[in-house]
Amino acid sequence: MYIQRKHYLEEIQSVIGKDIIKVLFGMRRVGKSTLLKQIQAQLLEDGVASDRIITINFELLEFDDIRDYRVLNTYIEDRMVGNDTYYVFLDEIQEVEGFERVVNSLHATGRAELFITGSNSTLLSGELATLLTGRFYSIEVLPLSFAEMYDYIPWPTREEKLRSFIRAGGMPGTLLYEDAPRVRNYLLDMYQSILLRDIVQRHAIRNIDLLKRFMQFIFANCSQLFSAASISTYLKSEGRRFGRETIYQYLGAAKDAFLIHGVPRYDIRGKDVLKTNEKYFVNDLGFRSLFFDNEQDITQALENIVYLHLRGQRYEIFVGKVGDKEVDFIAQRGSEVCYIQVTYLLADSTTIDREFAPLEAIDDNYPKMVISMDPVNRSRGGIIHTHIIDFLLET
Repeated sequence: MYIQRKHYLEEIQSVIGKDIIKVLFGMRRVGKSTLLKQIQAQLLEDGVASDRIITINFELLEFDDIRDYRVLNTYIEDRMVGNDTYYVFLDEIQEVEGFERVVNSLHATGRAELFITGSNSTLLSGELATLLTGRFYSIEVLPLSFAEMYDYIPWPTREEKLRSFIRAGGMPGTLLYEDAPRVRNYLLDMYQSILLRDIVQRHAIRNIDLLKRFMQFIFANCSQLFSAASISTYLKSEGRRFGRETIYQYLGAAKDAFLIHGVPRYDIRGKDVLKTNEKYFVNDLGFRSLFFDNEQDITQALENIVYLHLRGQRYEIFVGKVGDKEVDFIAQRGSEVCYIQVTYLLADSTTIDREFAPLEAIDDNYPKMVISMDPVNRSRGGIIHTHIIDFLLET
């Protein structure tokens, strides 16, 4: 089953034919390879000859013998006959040490239009960034959003579909299975693969059990303000010593593998990014559901979903601080700014005042919004209140 991810395809198609390298990056199994196949299908439909499309997926054993960058370069060059433009797709390119030289060399020939994918954030740093500054266009690929999954979730009502999404998340592979135990097995296999291949092996982490406990702490406390001291205290209470250097190593490794995202705090009045107490969000709630009940932790889950939605819309996101109050999200995109609060239900006047108060304390005129699961519209004082399903489907 291939879901047409229209906004990604439209963005990629808008830069096809331009003299830039197209880079798709994101966690394993979020659909990067499928997007490459869909781009190739479009090229064939547009009349590009199949022998001008060169595709290499470095997760496949058949390409194991060309993981040396020199061999890889020769393999591709030998297939580029004549002066036509060739379309070269290199999937999971981070598996090739020194791949940056191949990409730079092929791009310099002017005969290859390159599409590369990777499952590690360092893909866009180091030598590649140095060699290709201004010559690549990057797109982060996230798990399926609620809107993308909506028509494929086999429940009749919007509310049931949302609850299913809260439980299982948006990994495309979950759509292959019809019952919860098989979905759980799939997610567990995926989680362990990311943990071992993209975190343990890549970062040479020795204490795997400690890493697992650390990740469960992050999952348990997603959408909550986090400090190195809090996790150190927690693990000490379990009889485990955990230095701050190790904490930051594990956080960096998990972010590199796109398993989690860190969001800094921003002082709205002081107009300054704060250096303490980030929030962390899980890249897919299905992984959190392996250890915790997302419906039981509904406000955390809803906040995580809104965060991923905003990230998928290419917003730069901060956690807001205004005086002693917290604003869940400041979303910026160019000159566009929006302040957002997320809660489960505005059950009574006390809850309403608590959620609206931080937004009312902001003295600029940018849009302000409260998102919840209430069926009744509680908008007031220019602050918009919207149902989360409407927000996810209509923005």
